Amino acid sequence: MRKTALSLGLFAAFLANAQSIKTTIDLVNVKDDKVAVTMEFPKMKSGDVKFHFPKTVPGTYSEDDYGRFIEGIKFYDNKGKELTYTKVDDNTYSLKNAQNLNKITYLVNDSFDDEMDTSKHKAVFSPSGTDIEQGKVYLINTHGFVGYIDNMQDVPYQLIVQKPTDFYGTTALVDQDTSESTDTFTLANYAKVTDSPLMYTKPDYITFNAGGMELVLGVYSPTGKYKAADFKDNLEKMVIAQKKFLGDMNTNKKYAIMLYLAGGDGPQIKGFGALEHHESTSVVLPEMMPKDAIDKTITDVVSHEFFHTVNPLKTHSEEIHYFNYADPKMSQHLWMYEGGTEYFANLFQIQEGLINKDEFLQRIGEKITNSKNYNDTMPFTVMSKNVLKEPYKDQYRNVYEKGALLAMCLDIELRKLSNGEMGYRDMIRKLSQRFGENKPFKDDKLIDELVTVTGYPQVKDFYNKYIAGSQPTPYAEYLNMVGVEIQKQETPPIFWFIKDPAQTGFDDKDNAFVFDESSALSPFAKSIGFKITDKVLALDGKTVNIKDVQSFIGYARTIKEGQDVTVTVLRGNGDKKEKINLKGKAILDKLTMETLKYKPNPSPAELKLQTQWLTGKK
Repeated sequence: MRKTALSLGLFAAFLANAQSIKTTIDLVNVKDDKVAVTMEFPKMKSGDVKFHFPKTVPGTYSEDDYGRFIEGIKFYDNKGKELTYTKVDDNTYSLKNAQNLNKITYLVNDSFDDEMDTSKHKAVFSPSGTDIEQGKVYLINTHGFVGYIDNMQDVPYQLIVQKPTDFYGTTALVDQDTSESTDTFTLANYAKVTDSPLMYTKPDYITFNAGGMELVLGVYSPTGKYKAADFKDNLEKMVIAQKKFLGDMNTNKKYAIMLYLAGGDGPQIKGFGALEHHESTSVVLPEMMPKDAIDKTITDVVSHEFFHTVNPLKTHSEEIHYFNYADPKMSQHLWMYEGGTEYFANLFQIQEGLINKDEFLQRIGEKITNSKNYNDTMPFTVMSKNVLKEPYKDQYRNVYEKGALLAMCLDIELRKLSNGEMGYRDMIRKLSQRFGENKPFKDDKLIDELVTVTGYPQVKDFYNKYIAGSQPTPYAEYLNMVGVEIQKQETPPIFWFIKDPAQTGFDDKDNAFVFDESSALSPFAKSIGFKITDKVLALDGKTVNIKDVQSFIGYARTIKEGQDVTVTVLRGNGDKKEKINLKGKAILDKLTMETLKYKPNPSPAELKLQTQWLTGKK
């Protein structure tokens, strides 16, 4: 019996592999910073086929056109003869009478080397990008390496990674062979392929159990400044708190974190953050960050990605469930997918004791301030549905500001209606129980479903006014319900390049101030033709020196209204990089600072609701 069962098992495995798409990524024979990929297909059912690389992938909200990083593509029949094809666009190849298509080969360039040159394309967000550095690291976001054929997205993939024997692959996938030179993975379909990033580098990883879940953390630190073990204590504390906060909403048994620290002589990149997947996240941060700053960012950013395991990865609309990689149709509900998730990433920290109530309130205040850089009357559902297009895509970053605040106000609204018995977390739990990973809801019916799971028609009123409508959200009104007031204070007029000086960063390679591309330019910056991608090298001949940065800032504070000013900037990238002097008369920007404060004498009702809000207890 045992021998027969084994034989049948081997036969079943052989049959499965025969019907799968065998995809080999070669990390051994890397030439000119390019990785060779070979895809071998079972017999085609259709004579005419289209082969695609993704235009957009789930969790990102931009058209990145991953096919532009592919070169040397060739199509072969089952006799090894090359087939002719038509390149439709960056991502799509069309073949006629391709019943005998057997194999596709091509080379992959990485997106990291292209990230600073945005003359032709917008940069791919680093955590969803790819990096190929022979002998050092390979960040394999699989959507940048593996393509698919129309009508074959549900065919299983056998993914084989040929790797240096001294390299380790951090991933949530399970290696199915014992060889030191190859890793073999079986994936149910193309969606699972794109949901499964890997990072290969010389071994620096830890595994441990947290909250009943196996956690894998792999770290790439180019100068060796950090080791995976450095982040274990903070990560373990965070995950245990998250699992407790989510309760039965999270069923993950394993989760992998690929932490790529950029620095040293590696590629210059700027898209720091993370990208979510069902069982893993890819994280990109600067290596120059102090350890406590990395720990804080892991708590804020990685927790956000982990909360995505609930929403939208396991509770989502048809647009996400049946994602169209070639021609994506976006959902209306970024307010919930990203905004609600960002709210969770902050709420769990106060409810599980990782931050205090004042720190939590400060974060909410910052989100209110940041949200004012965006259009507060643009319906969130319209922006979300059209986020890939102008003018909506410029409003995308507001999902982390106003989106989170909408979830907060809805949380307070629900607690008020239910006398503290139900909050936003309870609503999402009920929604996940009603639907789930394999049962999507209809995008235009979500609000009806939320009314059903909460039992409160008032939720629809809130939705129609502030999420689908154009009414600005009355934050002061909702915060007042929980005993919080907004105090306004005007600051003296200041001179700077962006409206919020706190969003200024520093480029240590160019010794320059840099700014997040979502930052709002100051009136002065607009008047002199300053671009948000410009790097500030000097002000009136006074250069930026990170060791004495206060001298530079001190000089900026002495500038008066109408004073002649010269700003020296570095514009462009690579061979097109140039120094430019921008001249104009200073315009000082007066800011109204809003600070959130707990009322010294809240009413009993306000205090009760505040306690329920901050503790999650009924």
